[in-house]
Amino acid sequence: MGSIAQTIESILGASQVIPWASLVEPLTSTVQGAIAADTPPTCIAYPQTPDELAAVVACAHQNQWHLLPCGHGSKLTWGSPVTGVDLVVSTQHLNQVIEHAEGDLTVTAQAGVSFAELQSQLLQTRQFLAIDPAYPDQATLGGIVATRDTGGLRQRFGGIRDMLIGVSFVRYDGQLAKAGGRVVKNVAGYDLMKLMTGSFGTLGILTQLTWRTYPLQETSQTVVLTGNAEAIQQATATVLQSSLTPVAMDVLSAELTADGASDTLALALQFQSIEAGVTEQGERLQAIAQPHNLACQILTAQADTAFWQTLNRTLFPPQEPAIALCKLGILPAQAVDLLTFLDQTLTPDTWQARIHAGSGIGTLRLSATGNSVQQVQQVRSRCQAANGYLTLLEAPPEWKAQLDPWGIDQATQLLMTRLREQFDPHSQLSPGRMG
Repeated sequence: MGSIAQTIESILGASQVIPWASLVEPLTSTVQGAIAADTPPTCIAYPQTPDELAAVVACAHQNQWHLLPCGHGSKLTWGSPVTGVDLVVSTQHLNQVIEHAEGDLTVTAQAGVSFAELQSQLLQTRQFLAIDPAYPDQATLGGIVATRDTGGLRQRFGGIRDMLIGVSFVRYDGQLAKAGGRVVKNVAGYDLMKLMTGSFGTLGILTQLTWRTYPLQETSQTVVLTGNAEAIQQATATVLQSSLTPVAMDVLSAELTADGASDTLALALQFQSIEAGVTEQGERLQAIAQPHNLACQILTAQADTAFWQTLNRTLFPPQEPAIALCKLGILPAQAVDLLTFLDQTLTPDTWQARIHAGSGIGTLRLSATGNSVQQVQQVRSRCQAANGYLTLLEAPPEWKAQLDPWGIDQATQLLMTRLREQFDPHSQLSPGRMG
């Protein structure tokens, strides 16, 4: 097996290959948490160009080696554990911003560019990438697309598939491929580009992405309404039926509210526009809150930014072995009912959840020591009964051994298997990731 590292070194050079024995924490634990067996990969390769990446993948294909693609590894443990991995390939050195077309509101960057780095560059031109991913300081653009990790801004701007207008990737056999383009109106390869989103490294290894950007608004303000479940339900429905235009709109569990009372939920909304528009929308929201006896808190300037950053860090803390992380999907009208069900099903003071009010997509973080696999299965059953879903992203290995992380029905699983057979006929990319 040591010959794998030596072969990859002959392609990339010794400085771009780290043998498993030389790997340091936290990456060692991260990779171990992503694989199903105790047998680790031989090494991690760090190609610096798309051509180098293509050469590594072509070599692996010729030798029938199994690959685990990653960026910085912040979400490497999400989904089913991979099996039989010979080599980890990181794109974190593919870290160049290729082109920022300010006038066209597009930016093209390599897959290893971190979200925080690109966002910082865009803000210098008063533009931004309209996503709010987990682990924003570590997450790479490729990892964000591979895991379809949008965040709360989907309320106004849509999901990853709505903002991604071009991709380049390396196929299972080492051939470079691309879809879409660098202009917003380009629709070449439209379906293929969307297909790569959320594929978790099973259909190809992303090398470059082109995004739609948005102009930074003059003013930003957050309004947080808190009260009982019925009042939050009514206020949420009223806002969704109104002409208000929040960029983010999340229903939060009691554990994420200011007072944390068991009978209290929150509806958090962020507005961004010219100052007069933001002020006017805040006043209208206060008028909606009043008849429902909802407490209303208005956050501006640094408090506005800090609220959403704190929410992100609370739901996505540094990886902890005793924490389970789930992605939820439910009809938007049932978001509050689901939070009430969680309160009745899960152990008190051991979980937090938010649901995006416009889409019904949410995040559940819970203690694995304070809850059981059976309780999570009850939540999944509740979601599925309402045509929703629960995906077990991160959890202790014994949980994933007892509960299928994806929970996909047989017909859908068969369709996905056939799709992967077309893109990766020998299951060399992230084998076992999708079950």
